[in-house]
Amino acid sequence: MGREKTFRFKQFAVLNDRTAMKVGTDGVLLGAWCPVEGMRHVLDVGTGCGVIALMVAQRNHTALIDAIDIDHDAIEEATLNFAASPWSERLTANEADFNDMTRHDRYDMIVSNPPYFTDSLLPPDAARTMARHTESLTYCQLIEGAAQRLTDEGILALISPTDAERIIIEAAAFASLPVRRITRVIHVEGGAAKRALWLLSRRDMAYHEDILIIAHNDGKFTSDYIALTKDFYLKM
Repeated sequence: MGREKTFRFKQFAVLNDRTAMKVGTDGVLLGAWCPVEGMRHVLDVGTGCGVIALMVAQRNHTALIDAIDIDHDAIEEATLNFAASPWSERLTANEADFNDMTRHDRYDMIVSNPPYFTDSLLPPDAARTMARHTESLTYCQLIEGAAQRLTDEGILALISPTDAERIIIEAAAFASLPVRRITRVIHVEGGAAKRALWLLSRRDMAYHEDILIIAHNDGKFTSDYIALTKDFYLKM
């Protein structure tokens, strides 16, 4: 996915020039995969340029969506993107740290593409490092905070590298926010899964695991990936 200053989707466009974390496959996967039906109040944690919040707004025609980020430039950019979208009246961006949120709002869904450079070399750019290093928001902090801020039937949806599975499963058990679904993402058919999409909830629902393959060996997208993202990507 190219690092364009403006990334255009079918129903909206996003500036992603100033924010540290650009539009990428992880965010688009999560924005297309997370359940949105019946969600009235949604929180996007670490919104960046706001792409996940915008995707949720496109998929759910009534939800109110709060988006937060600790990066000032990201919030300025997300604010511009929200204002230019067809759903500006339902989208709000605020500079805030999820760990320090004092508002007592309860959310039907919290969605996050969180930091994930836990044990790998950190990128050299300072803003990108802050945005992607788990010292700013650990999986445990995200899950514990979500458990406190979700409604009784609420859902936490996130994406992570597969090597974070043990941490997330243990944190979910500790926070009494059970894992209800895992979708492991394989980028090329025959390869190993490198990402996992997670759904955590106290809602009474059956546990489910599945696999999403993005592309065949010849480079063509799979029918499952096309079905998931066709409402967003221009060339799908």
